[in-house]
Amino acid sequence: MKLYNYWNKIKNNLVFLIINMVLKGDVECMAMVYATLIIKGVKTFQQVPSSLKDQVRQILIDLECEHLIVEE
Repeated sequence: MKLYNYWNKIKNNLVFLIINMVLKGDVECMAMVYATLIIKGVKTFQQVPSSLKDQVRQILIDLECEHLIVEE
């Protein structure tokens, strides 16, 4: 039960951090978060918000991960 509570606390803090970044206009940092999640296989390029797709696309190209840019 303690592990569950600890995980929820981390998850809530992460959500708060992401919301904070968006509200502050830190688009570049959010794009890097999405690119990292795509590389790790947690998200796909299709799941990236349209306002971030150009930045995420460029990050993936710069990291030589173009094969992960799939839009269907």
